[in-house]
Amino acid sequence: MDSLKNMYDTVMQLSRNLNCLLSESRTQGFFMLILTLILLIFFFSNSNDSSPAISYTSLTSRIHSSSPSDQVSPLSTVVSADPCHVAAFSPSGTTRKSSRSSGNCSVFNKEIASCDFFDGHWVKEENFEPLYKPGSCPYIDDAFNCFKNGRIDSDYLKLRWKPHGCKIPRFSGLKMLKMLRGKRMVFVGDSLNRNMWESLVCALRESLVHKDRVFEASGGREFRSQGFYSFKFEDFKCSIDFVKSPFLVQEWIVSDKAGTRRETLRLDLMQGSYNKYHDADIIIFNTGHWWTHQKTYKGNYYFQEGNHVYSKLEVADAYKRALRTWAQWVDTTINSSRTRVFFHGYSASHFKGGQWNSGGNCYGETKPIMNDTYLAPYPWMMRVLESVISEMKTPVIYLNITKMTDYRKDGHPSIFRQSVTQMKPGTIQDCSHWCLPGVPDSWNELLYAILLRSQKKI
Repeated sequence: MDSLKNMYDTVMQLSRNLNCLLSESRTQGFFMLILTLILLIFFFSNSNDSSPAISYTSLTSRIHSSSPSDQVSPLSTVVSADPCHVAAFSPSGTTRKSSRSSGNCSVFNKEIASCDFFDGHWVKEENFEPLYKPGSCPYIDDAFNCFKNGRIDSDYLKLRWKPHGCKIPRFSGLKMLKMLRGKRMVFVGDSLNRNMWESLVCALRESLVHKDRVFEASGGREFRSQGFYSFKFEDFKCSIDFVKSPFLVQEWIVSDKAGTRRETLRLDLMQGSYNKYHDADIIIFNTGHWWTHQKTYKGNYYFQEGNHVYSKLEVADAYKRALRTWAQWVDTTINSSRTRVFFHGYSASHFKGGQWNSGGNCYGETKPIMNDTYLAPYPWMMRVLESVISEMKTPVIYLNITKMTDYRKDGHPSIFRQSVTQMKPGTIQDCSHWCLPGVPDSWNELLYAILLRSQKKI
């Protein structure tokens, strides 16, 4: 403050001298005027540098203009979300920034920039709170609502995913909604993607004071018949949608010479619902579990390209052809300057004693796997996916959740896929999907961290 005061006194003295000089010599006065202006510029420049708000704005500008690709990034136009601040949301829809949270922000930024979010382990925290309370979200399918269906153990809700060497930021629904303001996020794939979609909708809804400002844009009947569902967050003018497309490519019907109709899978055609999401701001794809079903896995007279139905095609070959069809569609259709593309990897199942339709079960599993030697081999489907993504020109962010889910044999609905009051002997157990709240909430915590890192361009 003393230095600024001295500088101010100097400038004022120069101004007084200038008046005298102007009366004696216009030339001398002109030079003194220039000198005074230079000092004034220097004075205000130093004054601005002392303002945290100006420094923060300048930093954001530098991040957003660091390269041509940054300028067109679909996340470069969103409201800045500083992970070192806690934002508050008022009912009117305005935001205000509160004081800095504890911790060294520079260390946090360095960690989040270099972190491999998917390499880590689960840590039990007794005080850990799920992103939304069990039974609190009305949008969870009954098949995922283990609490509603009578599951009474709760240790599976006290586990948090911790990457090696870094700490991911705690999920903030308000910050994520600000990042998504005016945007559309779409999940495209099978019921594991629906698991993740419902988790995110519930987590974002939980952050709002006025939860009635979230509404369904399409009804349950349309969802079941058309495979499309959408939730709108009115105060943020954004939507979180789900499009059912279990294979990503098109399911088909053919007739043989005798007129017998047969189901096939067109490996060379994207599923026709793509016109519902091709222009979204963020798309999260997945496919995997339907490729393990008996009909698909055997591959007898099921896979088709053009008018040709293969009498036999190995499922790994068919899967790769389907993913290449998807990849070509993404590369030729998606505008990567507008749309961010994610692929949600294979989620581990934990059936023992058979598969889902042959007596497989996971009932009574209340603890995760703690020893890596008991983890399953890395799925062949993910190796195929990785090879296809590596050949694409469109950047694809790979959510490799396979290992983190393999530990969690305790997180499935099991017999609690339906109410205990409706159970009958021999009820099929669900050891593929996940209870909500539960494991998919951690997927969304990682999605949030990735969006935060992508936006910050550290």
